[in-house]
Amino acid sequence: MAPARQQASTGKAQSAIEAFLRDRGAAQMPHPGGTLLEHLRRVQRLLVDWGANPAVQSAGLCHAAYGTDGFAPSLLPLTERATLVALIGEEAEALVYLYASCDRATVYPRIDGTTEVAFRDRFTSREHRPPPDDLRAFLEITAANELDVLTHNRELARQHGPELCGFLKRAGSLLSPAAQDAVARQLA
Repeated sequence: MAPARQQASTGKAQSAIEAFLRDRGAAQMPHPGGTLLEHLRRVQRLLVDWGANPAVQSAGLCHAAYGTDGFAPSLLPLTERATLVALIGEEAEALVYLYASCDRATVYPRIDGTTEVAFRDRFTSREHRPPPDDLRAFLEITAANELDVLTHNRELARQHGPELCGFLKRAGSLLSPAAQDAVARQLA
């Protein structure tokens, strides 16, 4: 696809995703730094700045669609995963599910810079090992999310910043160099 047509196509897709998020209440849902929609946009922007691929960027924009282990409200139930697949594609939706399903208390301590991480799904209680690229995308979205939340909530930054810094530093080269630099700048 020619760059101009690709950019126009991407802009239309972005508008459709944001309209979907607004229709599901993200623009009215409080979140550190304003609304959930504002947070989702900032997470996506970080991922763009860090050079993430389009599927990871879309997953970042929709990462809270099913709620998360740290943010209970959801924009759509798991029974409607096909709706999100139709909007952002299978690859991006699978990353949204991976992010939402993470049992943080179990998974975060297991992150050690290797790709052999036993990942616990909080929805099903099952464990699996995500493919290395999915684990990297999960960690990239996690870093963008956490850095944005801590930027907009000083109390959370004070309480959880050192722990999150240790966790994200343990990810090591599973994070892009740009994400590693952002973690070092903001949390060190």
